[in-house]
Amino acid sequence: MPSPNPPASVLHALRRVMRPLVRLMLKKGVTYTYFADMLKGVFVEVAEQEFRLDDKPPSDSRISLITGVHRKDVRRLRDAPHDFSEQLPEAVSLGAHLVSTWLSTPPFCIRPGQAAPLPRLASAGGGQSFDALVGHVSKDIRARVVLDEWQRLGIARIDGEDRVHLETTAFVPQKGFDEKAAYFGHNVHDHACAAVHNLTADGPAFFERSVHYDALSPASIEQLRDAVSADGMQTLIAFNTLASQLEARDATGPDAQQRVTIGLYFYSEASAPPPTAVVDESGTKHP
Repeated sequence: MPSPNPPASVLHALRRVMRPLVRLMLKKGVTYTYFADMLKGVFVEVAEQEFRLDDKPPSDSRISLITGVHRKDVRRLRDAPHDFSEQLPEAVSLGAHLVSTWLSTPPFCIRPGQAAPLPRLASAGGGQSFDALVGHVSKDIRARVVLDEWQRLGIARIDGEDRVHLETTAFVPQKGFDEKAAYFGHNVHDHACAAVHNLTADGPAFFERSVHYDALSPASIEQLRDAVSADGMQTLIAFNTLASQLEARDATGPDAQQRVTIGLYFYSEASAPPPTAVVDESGTKHP
């Protein structure tokens, strides 16, 4: 049975975590009523999948007990079809794989981390063309379809010599809200999973570290932003190259069933103002 008094530190952290999510919901028209019903479904789903006894599915009554969701709602939500997937959409997953290959696999890269400009057609570039890149990753989709979509999303461009240039060092579309939202869900989910594991699970912790300062000028923030964009991306490219090599080595093994996310982020905003000192009648200052 859950504790009637959750730790205050957890409640404070959850409230802070929810603020940017609520900001997103309000900007995109997700009301409290809609979100609250969706959240009920998440409570029921997690309780059903992760809080079993002896690996047996919990009863509606037990789920109601540990979640606080009414038993009638539990039954309704357990019977409702799930209209979402834990996986990235196929187009996004394929795009990420293509960008990774372009950045790390000869002859498509100049060196690991630097994608080569590729002739658009195999008739011009042979095995070092954009046609060949797409064919290397998937035989089920035409390169022209990928290129048209990537131009729409700002991921690739064609120059005057009919060569395709990669415009980004990761599959992060400059346009295309649905694609950005897919990555938002993937990245925030995995970051949260690592942090929750480190708070609640035994065994080795996942790496999850940050540095933070609160007395910097706007010029210093821009200098840090540029440094993170340059050096941080080089770090991620190195991890991408290693992961690509390891995946190729593991591909035929029976235990190649683990996924990994390695992330890096940068955020800045105005610091909270220091508390104003209050002077009482005796002249003593209090924070």
